[in-house]
Amino acid sequence: MTVRERATQREVKRQQTRERLFDAAVAEFTRVGIAEADVREIVSAAGVAHGTFYFHFPTKEHVLLELERREEVRMAAELAKSLTGSDDLEAVLNETVAVVESVERRLGSRLFRDFLALHFSTSRPPAEEWADHPVLVAVVDEIERACQRGETNGRTDSFNLGVFFLLGLYALLITISEDKSLRTPILEQFVATSLHGMVAP
Repeated sequence: MTVRERATQREVKRQQTRERLFDAAVAEFTRVGIAEADVREIVSAAGVAHGTFYFHFPTKEHVLLELERREEVRMAAELAKSLTGSDDLEAVLNETVAVVESVERRLGSRLFRDFLALHFSTSRPPAEEWADHPVLVAVVDEIERACQRGETNGRTDSFNLGVFFLLGLYALLITISEDKSLRTPILEQFVATSLHGMVAP
């Protein structure tokens, strides 16, 4: 076996170990939440030594960041699939709400709230560039298209509109009831209010 083949095998094993740890951590977060998650339980489920967790993820929040990256890629792909590029602004905002809510159904309530709370956490690892957030890029691109069609009021830029909309949506979903009969009218009012602030007079 060549040096290159051995190095490739080591990298494959490293990635497999990372994935086992990631999956075990997500399962533990789903069960008890990130604050109560026990790294001993995670490494036991993954079948690795305790220090291996910290080799791959310096903190539990880094696992959540990895989950966030993966889910944002998925959300951006769902938006790209469902939006045509010529949808009006109301359709864009409503579809964004639907896609984010689909993440909640997929992750479960406890993990979803931890996932969104990471955006507002002081323990969040250092910030990346905004372009590293595919769902934000997707929403900003759609708002920019609407702006170019003359749908927005021109008083602010597409980036700020996208950031304010997503942060507002995330904050609402963390704080409002999961009861659909209570949540749906609040989200509808949020979209209507956001739209009113964006559209041309």
